[in-house]
Amino acid sequence: MHPHEAVLKVEHVSKSFGLVQALIDGCVELFPGEAHALLGENGAGKSTLVKILAGIYDVDAGEIILNGVPVEITSPLAARAAGIAVIYQEPTLFPDLSVAENIFMGRQPLSAGRRIDKAEMIRRTKSVFERLGVDISATRKARGLSVADQQIVEIAKAISFDSKIIIMDEPTAALTEVEVARLFEVVKTLRSEGSAIMFISHRLEEVFAMCQRVTIMRDGNFVRTSTIEEISLDEIIFSMVGRDIVSVYSRHNSELGDLILDVKGLTRAGVFKDINFQVHSGEIVALAGLVGAGRTEVARGIFGIDPIDAGEITFKGKKLKSGSPLAAMSAGIGFVPEDRRQQGLVMDMAIDRNVALASIHDLTRLGLIKGGSEKSLATRWASQLQVKFGRFSNPVKTLSGGNQQKVVLAKWLARTPSLLIIDEPTRGIDIGTKSEVHKLLSELVSKGIGILMISSEMPEVLGVADRILVIHEGRLSAEFSRAEATEALIMRAATGQESVVA
Repeated sequence: MHPHEAVLKVEHVSKSFGLVQALIDGCVELFPGEAHALLGENGAGKSTLVKILAGIYDVDAGEIILNGVPVEITSPLAARAAGIAVIYQEPTLFPDLSVAENIFMGRQPLSAGRRIDKAEMIRRTKSVFERLGVDISATRKARGLSVADQQIVEIAKAISFDSKIIIMDEPTAALTEVEVARLFEVVKTLRSEGSAIMFISHRLEEVFAMCQRVTIMRDGNFVRTSTIEEISLDEIIFSMVGRDIVSVYSRHNSELGDLILDVKGLTRAGVFKDINFQVHSGEIVALAGLVGAGRTEVARGIFGIDPIDAGEITFKGKKLKSGSPLAAMSAGIGFVPEDRRQQGLVMDMAIDRNVALASIHDLTRLGLIKGGSEKSLATRWASQLQVKFGRFSNPVKTLSGGNQQKVVLAKWLARTPSLLIIDEPTRGIDIGTKSEVHKLLSELVSKGIGILMISSEMPEVLGVADRILVIHEGRLSAEFSRAEATEALIMRAATGQESVVA
């Protein structure tokens, strides 16, 4: 028995979209002063449940009980009135308004003359930040705030509405360790004030660090609720995927092939300097380092998205034209970006068309796309990558995060690249799909493809890569083979404590 009454109960809630049943049996209870993890693979129904609580979707069946009273949450305004706030992974602030104006948008305090009382708005904002124990200027514009600070502003907004139920959907996916630690302290403060926190994350170590209870969903159904002391990591994984995952990191033994990528003296002023490394066919080379070290920028420079100021890139024995993604693609390089939604996919475009985007030149005749060619290409790769979808004509935004990542991979694999650059391959993806992505990368290198991978997840770097290059403040600080690399060595190099370049 829990010492308090549940502030929110979701009982046997279901939701369908046409023939697709996104949520079959959603159940969860939230208690005041507690952080409660909602876990499941992509497609398990978590996002649908959150959108129901946010008032974006209505329910087909089931009941939502708030403080012991059944309620209908028919709109975001109704959710706000019920004291429910959702903090999304990607906050949506007005960039040209101040922090205080964002927090009090639409309900600014007014002076006696019915004018907006800016001084009072700033005072209230400062008061909320003091409660949270954070130092953010109330008067600075939202533009340029880090993702972590944007999330804190969203939390401050929720508190200003006196929200007692705060749902955090993948809040740490783009945060550094320091920013995650600060968020955890904010959550502790909210709990101490009696708020109920729902925490959704694929980072299970964070769940054990922050949450008191956990609810697990699979295939749209409630599986179990346990206290964090009553459940192990292996039990959580088994409950989420319905099977044991022997190893998330599986590798085929592959022969090291020919040199395909040779980077010499790559420099971009103020971003990275004198970067030198090589990639062979049949190997995975990881770029490791802290967020902001310059890893992504190096990859973008190689692919030609960003200009370089000095250096030379040789691919398969030929000098690669810099600043030209088209030249990189023509040479046989594919690039899977970190932000799949903004840079990897056209979210409102059909699934099959997204798969075909990078191959469109090969699918056209006299300027027209050959009939059925997009669907044929998509069918082949959707089958190989086991993409779960309704119809190919559906917008790609209707897919889960893991399946969206598979579509981005399909887009580039359809071009049969010799080198695949992949930035954060499993960010925001559940553990079952992570295992599938790692297996796919292993199969690709066994077929002779070279992979340049950027990852902020240390177990992924240690478990997948053949060689690890560590970047610190725009410079290559260390290189390790798979056999000699350890988390401690990588972190020392990533923080500038030592330099070991092979």
